[in-house]
Amino acid sequence: MTRHNTGALRITASVFGTYAGVLGLEHGYFETLQGNVVPAGTRIRASLAELPFPFGHEPAMTIVPNFLVTGILAMIVGLLIIVWAVVFVHQKNGARVLSLLSVILILVGGGFGPITLLITASVASGWIGKPLTRWRLRLSSNLTRILAKAWPSCLIAALLWAPSEFIAGYIFSIKNDPHPTLTNLNLILSYPMLALFALTLIAGFASELQRQMDLHPKPSMSGMSPPLT
Repeated sequence: MTRHNTGALRITASVFGTYAGVLGLEHGYFETLQGNVVPAGTRIRASLAELPFPFGHEPAMTIVPNFLVTGILAMIVGLLIIVWAVVFVHQKNGARVLSLLSVILILVGGGFGPITLLITASVASGWIGKPLTRWRLRLSSNLTRILAKAWPSCLIAALLWAPSEFIAGYIFSIKNDPHPTLTNLNLILSYPMLALFALTLIAGFASELQRQMDLHPKPSMSGMSPPLT
């Protein structure tokens, strides 16, 4: 594996893709527990139990009219996403395949939660190893340096947000509204997480841009020979 494939964008794509795949496995597991039953419609709840965090009713959709088969397919696709995110996401068609698997996961009961993770992972994957010339023109050197340094912290915060919600849900007995609106607790607690996903992606671009700038710095005017007099 070459060095350009082990930078911030590769790590972001792999980690977020793996996270989404695990969520797909989790949704699929709960769906298989509901057995050989036909859902009432395409919109389903992966879990019959109400879990103590926003959207703890595990909303999902499926085009397969059977909970057991839906769950098995969700787990298979979730596992494929994990393997692809870890091993193949940096390859030429890494982003395309990850996007395709993302669509399939949604359609077979993988849940709505992984969508933003997979979008972030797919965007990061599509830019692995590519020159970030436009970013270099739009971001100042100081801002690039600040964002690059912030990338690890943003990544960790994005990964810990959902587990923190789960722990807080147990402590404060969070109740979920099965019909969430834009102002209730379900979505309000999700806004910072979405912001962290976006910030992690931007900081990942800055980190990769900083690496490219270190490898190929702009010519310095001080390095030019003085004019002859």
